[in-house]
Amino acid sequence: MPFIPHSEADVQSMLTAIGVASIEELFDEIPAELKVRSLDGVPEGMNEMQVERLMRDRARLDETRLCFAGAGAYEHHIPAAVWQIVGRGEFYSAYTPYQAEASQGTLQLIYEYQTMMTRLTGMDVSNASMYDGATALAEAVLMAERSARRGGARRVLVPVSVHPAYRKTMKTILDLQNIAVEEIDCPNGRLDIAALEAVEGAFTALVIPQPNFFGVLEEVDALTDWVHARGALAIAVVNPMSLALLKAPGRWGGAGADIVCGDGQPLGVPLSSGGPYFGFLTCKKDLVRNMPGRIVGRTTDLDGREGFALTLQAREQHIRRAKATSNICTNQGLLVTAATIYMSLLGPEGLRRVAVQSASGARALRRRLEAIPGVRALFPEAPHFHECAFVLPKPASEVIAKLAEQRIVAGVALGEEYPALGDALLVCVTETKTDADLELFAEALAAAVA
Repeated sequence: MPFIPHSEADVQSMLTAIGVASIEELFDEIPAELKVRSLDGVPEGMNEMQVERLMRDRARLDETRLCFAGAGAYEHHIPAAVWQIVGRGEFYSAYTPYQAEASQGTLQLIYEYQTMMTRLTGMDVSNASMYDGATALAEAVLMAERSARRGGARRVLVPVSVHPAYRKTMKTILDLQNIAVEEIDCPNGRLDIAALEAVEGAFTALVIPQPNFFGVLEEVDALTDWVHARGALAIAVVNPMSLALLKAPGRWGGAGADIVCGDGQPLGVPLSSGGPYFGFLTCKKDLVRNMPGRIVGRTTDLDGREGFALTLQAREQHIRRAKATSNICTNQGLLVTAATIYMSLLGPEGLRRVAVQSASGARALRRRLEAIPGVRALFPEAPHFHECAFVLPKPASEVIAKLAEQRIVAGVALGEEYPALGDALLVCVTETKTDADLELFAEALAAAVA
């Protein structure tokens, strides 16, 4: 989009046309005490050359040699072809297409994405994506409430092993819907059936993470059967990359999970200093009419030719007002495009290789780190995917700062969100790490804690 500045005369002309004297009058409903009168922290204006140099200098500060942080955002190799194709003019828009006759390519791509996600999760239906994994989980709970008989119990069970940011987002969104989020403790690093047995009263759903925030694999079969035996729904929140190696949620327990969600960032989306990413949401067929967001279907036209169109809902959700399943009109379409191309290029075998290399690398690093005096796995008996938490003889924040001096991102300090876990450090390995990288990290960590 070109930059078209407005002159003072242009601005005054527009204000006159709408009948106000100043721009300030457009915001007169904002209380004066809430307005910021000065921006002391904002530097003076710069010309283009100065701004370009400043941004290059700032970018250098973010340069890293090795990254062993995960906690919901993962460094995977992204083939160059992915974003080369995504950047083409046909795809370079995040807006969901309305006009099917003019948008067949984009609609077909979303349809292919939905198909891939249903096969990966073992579910029947996928929507056209969500804002991110945290909001996808909140929407999954709202969907469960709508799907439950007599409107649901307005209560959901969530283990503390679910990502802290996901739980905070859930509480923010669900609180306004008068839905209680009851957190279940996980003292051994994963959810225990015995802890659930102590829960009294009705609830609509149980959230089951796989793997959980600590990288630990939950006992998903037993948990799914337990929640179904109590007439509630099982909501799975998963790392999609792990599903190339682990059992699909649709096959958990006797009947499978009911709703599956998570963040699609591992599938071809760069870390980008924290985003944007995209969320995915899939479910069983009998819940589809309560699913939020867009769904693309395949059909045939009057001449028998294959075509694609938005299906199951009106052009705008808000037309239905209180009966709308969501107010989602725009999704993370560009990132879904990247994920679809990424999964197409790698295929099932390629995804499996990435998952296997990540998991085996994590085990190899664990052996190296546990050989360091004072370092041990936080949950040694629990199985992991490609993340593992370690107890250190020094505060994790100090170790992270020390390794940052060598441009190594050491991991995530769990004590910030879980004070009871003390100095634990959450470390992640993906297929991007070589044996030499693991050895270098182990040596750097050993020096930092010595």
